[in-house]
Amino acid sequence: MTRWAIVIALTTAVGLGGTAHATPPPPPNPSDAEISAGRQQADAKAAHVGELTGRLTDAEARLRDLTDEVAFKLELANKARVDLDTAQGEADRARRDADAARVEADAAARAVEDARVRLDEFAAASFEQGSLVGSVSAYFGATSPQDLLARAQLLQAVSESSLDALDDVERTRAEQANKDSAARAALDLADRTQAAADQAKRDADAAQATAVQAQQGQAAAARSIQDDKARVEGELNQALTAVEGLEDQRAQYDRWLVDKRRQDEEAARLAALAAAAAPQAPRPPTVAAPSGHGVETVVTRALQQLGVRYSWGGGNYHGPTVGIRDGGVGDAHGDYYSVGFDCSGLMMYAFAGVGVYLPHYSGYQYHAGRKVPLAQARRGDMLFWGPNGGTHVALYLGDGMMVEAPYSGSHVRVAPVRYGGIMPYATRLL
Repeated sequence: MTRWAIVIALTTAVGLGGTAHATPPPPPNPSDAEISAGRQQADAKAAHVGELTGRLTDAEARLRDLTDEVAFKLELANKARVDLDTAQGEADRARRDADAARVEADAAARAVEDARVRLDEFAAASFEQGSLVGSVSAYFGATSPQDLLARAQLLQAVSESSLDALDDVERTRAEQANKDSAARAALDLADRTQAAADQAKRDADAAQATAVQAQQGQAAAARSIQDDKARVEGELNQALTAVEGLEDQRAQYDRWLVDKRRQDEEAARLAALAAAAAPQAPRPPTVAAPSGHGVETVVTRALQQLGVRYSWGGGNYHGPTVGIRDGGVGDAHGDYYSVGFDCSGLMMYAFAGVGVYLPHYSGYQYHAGRKVPLAQARRGDMLFWGPNGGTHVALYLGDGMMVEAPYSGSHVRVAPVRYGGIMPYATRLL
């Protein structure tokens, strides 16, 4: 009675513990591949941000150069305007000087012509009138040599005076003509200077317009790169937030897993205490007597686990358990935090239903019973692969079929017997 009371108390404790401290449902557990992909995406975005930052730095430097060039071209355009204004002023002055010189030259030419006409008229009048001045007749009628000399001197004086006046007027006309020629040469030079200044202004304006257009284009390019950089920075922040979220989920799941293992261990400890306190019938030997009912119990227990995921190191006499780390493929598939069976764990559970408690290693299981030639294998025998059966184990169903927990990433399944690498003997426990 005392023994049963202990069993009831422990069982109640386990039940109450399970109810009062039930492990909550597991939080999301992102895979290593998802976390790695998130980190790779964030790294790619960060690299893109760096590349855009470099491009933006170059674009802004080019923009500063073009802005300086625009300022320089503006000053050259201003210089061209000043030079054109100066050339226009000089051309206007040269034009006025040329016009004045032309007027003076025309006036001098008319003065020469007028003087020549007057001289001709004087000579003609003297000839017609017999004047003492302007005609040979002035010599006639002289009363004495002295009178003749006086008349000759007077005629010469008048003639020389008129000729001198004519020479003066002719000289003035020549001087004005020279001034007119010089003024026209100056005007021609001024016109050429103005034309050159006008072309220089057009060139300067065109260069300024080209520089402004280049500067505006570079500014637009810099803005575009800046917009791209801002967009990718936003995407980078989103990627970082996403990967941080995945890592937080993994951390939460790891904490949950630790709590669950602790509770599972406590439940197993209490169950063991309860089992130890319960009245025990003598355990049958490891190798039970042949029994068709026993074989079907083993087969049924194995088939009831179809679809349960493979978990390396998982499974015991009571059912599927969390696996353990293998440092390789199993870890990559998350076996160490997933509940399931590996091949030998499934055999442990199946045979525990008939009181046969196998060790959790296929190599040991291979030697746990009687060896029978593979050709004589029957339903309920264990089939093995690898040296001394240490690679894999499955339960034979008959008719060339077997049930197994094959490998990480798979689940408990029924499959045709694979004869490649199979051991030549099956192990029979029942």
